[in-house]
Amino acid sequence: MESLHETPVASIIFLFTIVTSLYAFSNPDLYGKFMLHPYSVSRRYKLHTLITSGLIHADWMHLIFNMVTFWSFGFGLEKVIGSVNFAILYFVSLILSDIPTVVRHKNDMWYNSLGASGAISAVLFSYILYSPFTSLYIMLIPIPVWAIVFGPLYLVYCVYASREARDNINHDAHFFGALSGLILTVLLVPGVIPHFLNQIMLKLA
Repeated sequence: MESLHETPVASIIFLFTIVTSLYAFSNPDLYGKFMLHPYSVSRRYKLHTLITSGLIHADWMHLIFNMVTFWSFGFGLEKVIGSVNFAILYFVSLILSDIPTVVRHKNDMWYNSLGASGAISAVLFSYILYSPFTSLYIMLIPIPVWAIVFGPLYLVYCVYASREARDNINHDAHFFGALSGLILTVLLVPGVIPHFLNQIMLKLA
């Protein structure tokens, strides 16, 4: 109840995404209704899937990874930037992160995408602006990495992985979600850039 009072938006997103995803695991019809289908969206059908696709996940690992990341950074970020700004950041980034996918796959009848990764990338990169020297633990890397180091490496990896296209992960959504998070945070919270630079100066002093 304390989290619901202090961070209502993050709490609702967290709980609703888990419930919806779990329901979808046992109800395949929901995937058809909620998944992003660029072919349809580009023709102005199923526009709602720009939002609903972020409420479902492919499997347990997909859901757990996204929700652990959201839990780690989303609740703290809402406390810093406020509930209204957090809601704008999350849902606008969710939409913006999918736009390049819609453009890229607008003629691919059989292409679908799902998951909240774009919005969660936005949350993570927004958090980096406030705490650039937070230590992040990345899979396969045995030592913690500063967030300010992780950020650029992550973007480079997303570009590379998107070009290679060897898996079923929507790396474009990750990349553009991260950029959306940075840009929206700067627009919503004008003082964040001086804060970010001050953190760097303090670290270098």
